[in-house]
Amino acid sequence: MHITRKDIQSWLLALLILLGVMAKAQQAIADQSRELIVAGGCFWCVEADFESVPGVGDVVSGFTGGHTENPTYPAKGTGHYEAVRIPYDPDVVSYRELLNKFFRSIDPTDDGGQFCDRGPSYRSAVFVDNTTERGVAEAAKADAMAALGQEIVTPILDAVTFYPVGEYHQDYYKSDDRILASSVGLFVKKKIAYKRYRKGCGRDARVRELWGDAAPFAGS
Repeated sequence: MHITRKDIQSWLLALLILLGVMAKAQQAIADQSRELIVAGGCFWCVEADFESVPGVGDVVSGFTGGHTENPTYPAKGTGHYEAVRIPYDPDVVSYRELLNKFFRSIDPTDDGGQFCDRGPSYRSAVFVDNTTERGVAEAAKADAMAALGQEIVTPILDAVTFYPVGEYHQDYYKSDDRILASSVGLFVKKKIAYKRYRKGCGRDARVRELWGDAAPFAGS
């Protein structure tokens, strides 16, 4: 079989096309699997907020940032933050847009917890995977600080292992499962208990006080 220069050029062109298709496919997979991990106090509330954002997928509540493997709720004494993992489609909503919403959905001036929930596990934070994400997060933080006119204490931290919390706490805000007894009532549905907790904790009232019309989730 005689192989000509034209044959070699054709094969090389075909190989380049194949490599280009593979690269685009890998990039598409990467784009579809992008995620943001943040801590903003009660993970039920942060999960509920961000699942309402177009382009965001199924938000997962969990723990991160601590020193104990496989922590269980409430994870006190483990160093972990209550956090959420937010998958998103960058063609619909950007990393920066999500960060802008995050800073304006919490009290970023509070380093002792969030709203009525006090202690290390309820502190706020943003977790980043690389220098690019860190740069975007720091810019979003600076922008929020300028808009608020107060110091923002929410740290930008390197991402570490994220541990999803048990199914009992996932999608709590929309669950029809009933709770036998809680601080907000007896035998009430989780979604009702969640609404009573959120209002009683003063989350939306404080966010509106800080951010006014810029608050993306607090409502009126």
